[in-house]
Formats: sequence, structure tokens, C-alpha cells
Amino acid sequence: MPEVHANGVKLHVQRLRPRRPVPVATVVFVHGLVIDNLSSFYYTLAAPVVDAGAEAILYDLRGHGRSERPPTGYGLDDGVADLDGLLDAIGVRHPVYLLGNSFGAILATRMAIVHPERVAGLILVEGQCVTEGDAAWVEDMANSLTVGALGLERQPLPRVGRASHRKFAKFVHHCDALLNGTTLIDDLALTPAIPARMLESLECPVLAAYGERSELIGAVDVLRRHVSNLTVEIFPGLAHTILADGTDDLRDLVLGWIDQVAAPELAHAAVG
Repeated sequence: MPEVHANGVKLHVQRLRPRRPVPVATVVFVHGLVIDNLSSFYYTLAAPVVDAGAEAILYDLRGHGRSERPPTGYGLDDGVADLDGLLDAIGVRHPVYLLGNSFGAILATRMAIVHPERVAGLILVEGQCVTEGDAAWVEDMANSLTVGALGLERQPLPRVGRASHRKFAKFVHHCDALLNGTTLIDDLALTPAIPARMLESLECPVLAAYGERSELIGAVDVLRRHVSNLTVEIFPGLAHTILADGTDDLRDLVLGWIDQVAAPELAHAAVG
């Protein structure tokens, strides 16, 4: 199991390289919270990205998947420091494309603001823009996680025998430990808003994908007002689950966008 130490935490990482000697790009996948881990990308977008000639880097956020679960450090800036340290630990010095889903999209956006020299482009899948007007969403998310944590804490697991039940029980125990055994909820509740002026500072190209029926569809208007180099794609009939329910269309969108924005940069580097 590949592991690296970054920002004082042991993180589980998977690095997939294409056959071509010079990848067209490096794409770092950043997953969502609690019920998510790198496998959501491993079985959907990572392989197509590699087949298209790009390098894929997937990792479990702290406390998730096979990464270490420290008791504290689950705010946005902690996540940025983890990712920054991870890239250093695996020797990635060139700018990368960050593909974030749900909360992972917020983290990716924050990374591009804090470390613009490390980010060549952003792909935001169902990500909320936490500007001052949208800060209530962070509170709602924290409240929802709190309700879930209380439910896990008060509802003992039944005895399970079959392998599938044992796997589910392990998953529930993981969620319980993350929600009730760490400061994740408190850290999210204290997550500062990303001001509009910071969104306006983004210079890298941004691709944003949202489901037509998503509760986060309002983020599109925020992005259009404050991000200059922006491409938006709305998935008809879908909600917050476009990674799972619109995988094929999302794959084609991502690959086409990467080819469009990365190819000129690769050609320029080859000439230089």
C-alpha cells in the first residue's frame, strides 16, 4: 500500500502513469467527505485519464480511506497543507490539474488560491463556492454531519455475519470514528468563507460541472460572476451525484477539456 508522510500525517496515495514518456498533464483527484475516498475516482475517471496520456494521482484525505485518522486538523487550510506536502513528498514540482468532487472541489479551489504556482487548472465537480453569501452552506453541512454523528453514536450496530454485512459494518464504524472521534465537524463549522475577491484572483482555467437538479446549482452564478477563465457544463436531470450517475458524459467532458487546455502548454514546453 503506497504511503507518504505529508504535513505530519500518513496519507494513502495511488499514482498511475501513462505509457507515453511525457504525460500530457498530471491530474490530482480530490474526493469528498466522510463516505468518500479515492476509490470513487479510481473506478470512474482515473483510468480514462491515464489512457488519454495523462498522469493520475489519487489520495485519501486525512481520516478517510486508508490514510491516517488524526484527532484534529480537518479544516480547509489543513487540507491544503496536506496536499501541498503530498506533492512535495512524491516529487511533483510542476503545476497540476486538480479535479475535486463535492467538498474536494472546495479544497481544490482553496489550493489554487493559496498556491497558484502549483495549479495549472481546476475541474470542479459539484463544488460549492464558499463566498460570504454562501457561508450558510458550510453551516448546513456541519449541522447535517452532526445529526449523522449523533445517529451513529446512539444506534449500535447489529450483529453481522455475511461478508457484505461485515464490510458495511466496517464502513459504518469508519464513519462513526471520523465524525465522533475527530474535530472534523467543528473544523468545518469554523471554515472561513472564500471571499469573492479571492475567486477573482484565480488565473488558471476552470471547468465546473453541476447537475441540473443539484442543491448546489446556485454556485454556477457565483462562478460566472467572479471567475474569468471559466467553462460550465450542466448535466440535465442529474443532482449531486453526477460522478456516479453521469460518469460517461463527465469522463468525455473532462478529457476534452484537458486536451484543449493542456495540449498548447505541452507544445510550448516542447519548443522551449
